[in-house]
Amino acid sequence: MPTFLPRDEDLHPIPALRLKPGGAHAVPVGDSSARNAAAFAADTRVIAVHSDVPAYLRTGDSAVSATAADHFLPAGTYLYLSVGNGRQMGQHSHIAALAADSLPGTLRVSEME
Repeated sequence: MPTFLPRDEDLHPIPALRLKPGGAHAVPVGDSSARNAAAFAADTRVIAVHSDVPAYLRTGDSAVSATAADHFLPAGTYLYLSVGNGRQMGQHSHIAALAADSLPGTLRVSEME
């Protein structure tokens, strides 16, 4: 299978991605769901997320909204997520966050390439 990943000395792919220029997002985490204002780039397949407070997350289109039934991200945890591949799975362009407790915070999102 072809890959664009860097390779080690034995020519095995190294699962490493770099930060995409212009691909940083900050999403407020609070009592109501919020999402990134600008969509992810059309060629973004992976995002890295980190929240300074516990949060519920959901990816989707420009109308996505997070609820307490969505995926839980503990505070201080880094997580890498696939947002699709455009062709077979579809592409998610946004991420929504909702505070898991009463503390407000920020979800930091980095598009990877």
